[in-house]
Amino acid sequence: MATPAPVPSADSVAALHGLVLSSLDDDQAVDTISIPLAGKSSIADHMVIASGRSTRQVASMAAKLVEKIKAETGRPARVEGLPTADWVLIDAGDVIVHLFRPEVRSFYNLEKMWAFGDAPAPVAGIA
Repeated sequence: MATPAPVPSADSVAALHGLVLSSLDDDQAVDTISIPLAGKSSIADHMVIASGRSTRQVASMAAKLVEKIKAETGRPARVEGLPTADWVLIDAGDVIVHLFRPEVRSFYNLEKMWAFGDAPAPVAGIA
């Protein structure tokens, strides 16, 4: 019988969230926001949404972030949408990341859907 996966500590979740935000900042992501999901959804503790200026930038940000997550946590992140890079979803477990081209982001408007009545706050220091 398989043993259940260990429950991540608050420190490890915060470290992963910080890693994601730092990586996106380093790669000059645009309009990065973080939506807290803890206690509101069981899918993750944080949802991070950011834009890239082109499909090339979105793909590059996603590839680098996946590499950093694997190097830091030892666990691979699941990725969807990388071939077209209009909208790339990175599932890192406790942090879900959506990277968009600006037009695609405004079409889907995930911020509004996941805000739970709260306006998502832009991440300080990230353009």
